[in-house]
Amino acid sequence: MAEASLYQSLSQSQTLAPQMRKSLEILQASTLELSQLLRQALETNPTLEDITEIESLDQDQPDGEEADSLDYLNETEDDWRDRSILDGRSNQWTQEDEERRQRLYDNIVAPESLQQHLQQQLDLALIDPPIRAAAQEILGYINERGFLDDPIDVISIKSNSTLKNLKTALKLIQTFDPSGVGASGIPESLLIQLERASGTETIEYKIVRDHLEDLARKRYPQIAKALNITIDRVTDAASNIGRLSPNPGGDFEPTGNPYILPDVIIEKNDDGKWSARLTGEHLPALRINDFYKDMIGKSGVDAKARAFLRDQIRDGRSLIRSISLRQETILAIAHKLIDQQTDFLEKGPRHLRPLTMNNIADELQLHATTVSRAVAGKYILTPQGLMEMRAFFATGYQTDGGNEVSNAGVREAIQQLVAQENPSKPLSDDAITKALGKQGITIARRTVAKYREQLNILPSHLRKSF
Repeated sequence: MAEASLYQSLSQSQTLAPQMRKSLEILQASTLELSQLLRQALETNPTLEDITEIESLDQDQPDGEEADSLDYLNETEDDWRDRSILDGRSNQWTQEDEERRQRLYDNIVAPESLQQHLQQQLDLALIDPPIRAAAQEILGYINERGFLDDPIDVISIKSNSTLKNLKTALKLIQTFDPSGVGASGIPESLLIQLERASGTETIEYKIVRDHLEDLARKRYPQIAKALNITIDRVTDAASNIGRLSPNPGGDFEPTGNPYILPDVIIEKNDDGKWSARLTGEHLPALRINDFYKDMIGKSGVDAKARAFLRDQIRDGRSLIRSISLRQETILAIAHKLIDQQTDFLEKGPRHLRPLTMNNIADELQLHATTVSRAVAGKYILTPQGLMEMRAFFATGYQTDGGNEVSNAGVREAIQQLVAQENPSKPLSDDAITKALGKQGITIARRTVAKYREQLNILPSHLRKSF
């Protein structure tokens, strides 16, 4: 029988201090989430106060318990407007009306984005710093469907991480939830899901790996012959494969959220120049209450109370600094995006230039992971519509004429070619590749196939109509 014993050992590990963790949480939060975080801080930290609420208290406010009643908070915007008209106030909204409406909006819970879901898992992963940095970069290339926008070897070209570290980090991300995330497209995503569920030796895995085209065309006899199994077994396998998700990020898709609010608005000012502004005007404006600052210095205050207030004031100041840094960082990134993507703002998605987070990080003298966190889950309202902030970052290609076009621009070109094709003679991937070549865009056929899948465009034989 082994003898039990006690021993000591020394080891080093990296942990985030609570204040740093909170600062990162604030940087990554959307405007709606930040509003909720700040109101929670006001409720839990007595030394904090909202300047805007203090200013509103100085104004004449009608007395009324209904402002705090649940029934009144559940009224719709139209109800408030109608009540204003009945009160003889026409369509003018008072400060009281705005506060009531804001309370209702503050109760809206912002759904978690795919990027945030993946980031939380990365934060909890016990990995070496170089792998963590590589994984952080890769997250910036994962689109809303959960797929990589570019192959890992392409990402490595403009990355600060080595290809080896990027591949290791990608393997880690592919173990994250949802299953199938981090794949280059649907086929690889299905393989990841199957491998995690039951390994690589199943019939389902072999069909997806070697006979996906036959499966799509329902050539079950050919599959059965190749794998030396019955057609019934192929049918069962096809049914199992059909239960897999072709869109691992679908549950987090931003279009499923009716409450998306832009964090930044890009528009032209009166001088005709592009400018960016944050949309956080309704956020609480926090400061430390002077009463509690003075209380610490007064004699006769209990030592425990003084220590408590000191901790609360320190936490409050740290929160205020984190908010200020978040706003400055996001706005600085937005200004750099304007500098880099003016053609996109003027002319549309086809003119989105290749750009990486490292480019912006270098210009702002920030770490690429800081930029990645700052843009995660953020939205920008532009003349081209509401879009994810991370959509501005994309690798791309150089045309034969020397111009740069992003992969988003290539996808739009593919979409236009398919939209203009003859339905009875749809363009194959080879034909699309050649058509793009005539436009000066030289890419591989497999890249065309990948982008076509990302656009949810079926293969040519399934698009054909008679």
